[in-house]
Amino acid sequence: MRHRIIVLGAGYAGVFAAGCLARHLHPDDVEITAVNAESDFVERMRLHQLAAGQDLRRYELATMFANTGIRLRVARVAAVDVERRVVTVTDDEGTSTLEYDTLLYALGSTAADHGVSGVTEHAFHIAERQPTLRLRQRLDELDGQGTVLVVGGNLTAIEAATEIAESRPGLRVTLTTSGELGAWLSPKARRHLLRVFDRFNITVHEHTTIDHVEATRAVAEDGTTFAADAIVWAAGFAVHPIAAASGLDVAADGRIAVDRMMRSVSHPEVYAVGDSVYAIGENGRPLPMSCASAGLTARQATAAIIGDLTGRVISKVPLTYLGNCLSLGQKDAILQIVDGEAQSRTWSLRGRPTGTFKSGVLRGVLWSVRRPTYGLPTRKRHLSIVSDRSSERVRHLESR
Repeated sequence: MRHRIIVLGAGYAGVFAAGCLARHLHPDDVEITAVNAESDFVERMRLHQLAAGQDLRRYELATMFANTGIRLRVARVAAVDVERRVVTVTDDEGTSTLEYDTLLYALGSTAADHGVSGVTEHAFHIAERQPTLRLRQRLDELDGQGTVLVVGGNLTAIEAATEIAESRPGLRVTLTTSGELGAWLSPKARRHLLRVFDRFNITVHEHTTIDHVEATRAVAEDGTTFAADAIVWAAGFAVHPIAAASGLDVAADGRIAVDRMMRSVSHPEVYAVGDSVYAIGENGRPLPMSCASAGLTARQATAAIIGDLTGRVISKVPLTYLGNCLSLGQKDAILQIVDGEAQSRTWSLRGRPTGTFKSGVLRGVLWSVRRPTYGLPTRKRHLSIVSDRSSERVRHLESR
């Protein structure tokens, strides 16, 4: 009886993790299933480009996982029962359940509305593919006329505002942020950011917190009204409530609490990666929700799963966040390096060369994701706990 590993989510972290497990674990001993709501891999780091009007090539997960031994289940995760080790999923044919021995949770995040009234009903976001396509359709309808309001001052908000302003120059783009735009950047990097906003004629309202959103406007806490034909909500990310409802121990923000190896502190047969995990970095602070964190946590979790199942020594992946790289339109970018305390160093890269670097990073990440089992070893590791886990599973089923 093979050990059943289920990977929930096939974004950057989920695809990497599934591929890594398939590379290193013997197929006679394990059965790996990836569950994802969409049949295509979504390049989340480029969704601001999709919203602005650029066409992104589609990559089918079934093709990516072909000949890897990874089973793909296209379905939406409805619930996780960690006591029974069961995942409930829904698709066009209805609801069904999947049982697991080891679960790797990589469901990621979506836009955080922070409880602001009207966001769900009237605003667009670019944290997922389908909402991004709805925003793109709305921008197409405006046909180069009208005002777009971007709410937020983080990387996603900045990338969305600059990409839309550059790709659709007829639109008037306004950005509101509760703090100071680019306050975390080094002085030279921030000056470069502000020059780019000036070049694109993006109006910025700092220290402005939105109180509620209506169909054609957003209203700030001080009563200031911002009329808009499209409102893009980019004020941070939130995890899906599935983890908290499952019985797993979670942090205050709903992310799964884990140990240094990315094991759930309450259910060690569950591992978490990406935006879903509350992991403490080398500086003693939680890793931010980001693609960089997804890579770090996925590498650590897969090393732990392989080690736990085969009895091999688990290597420690350095959980060090090095910096931010944000696009400013198609040909400009900023690479801001941070220190051990996650504070910006004075050193940064800016301008067209950095834009080229960022594009190269995106291409490199996509290349590796499209080949999840590249470098497949000729010798895969057998599990050292197959018989024990199989017996445990039998006992578990008999007790139900």
